[in-house]
Amino acid sequence: HVQLVESGGGSVQAGGSLRLSCTHSGYTSSRHCMGWFRQAPGKGCELASRISSDGITIYADSVKGRFTISQDNAENTVYLQMNSLKREDTAKYYCVNVVHTSPAGSWGQGTQVTVS
Repeated sequence: HVQLVESGGGSVQAGGSLRLSCTHSGYTSSRHCMGWFRQAPGKGCELASRISSDGITIYADSVKGRFTISQDNAENTVYLQMNSLKREDTAKYYCVNVVHTSPAGSWGQGTQVTVS
């Protein structure tokens, strides 16, 4: 049974920073990609970033240069460091297993990021 728990969201002013964390458990294979999806009100879900089990990362153009994804495999934790936040980064952020660039499997409860 896969479980994902996101944390670290909050309210910040534009230009500020936040660090999201996602602790996951229950995956039977260590070779999987984890990603951060986000959904803003009235918009579809967007893949912000993903990281493979061997550390290869991809970023959406909208966050490239501002966000950094990382992971601690020993702790089963994925991080998303978000700098130079913009109002358009306001969304609920979810940590999900990713196949190519699509979400696969269970979702956590998400963590809200609000940039004013």
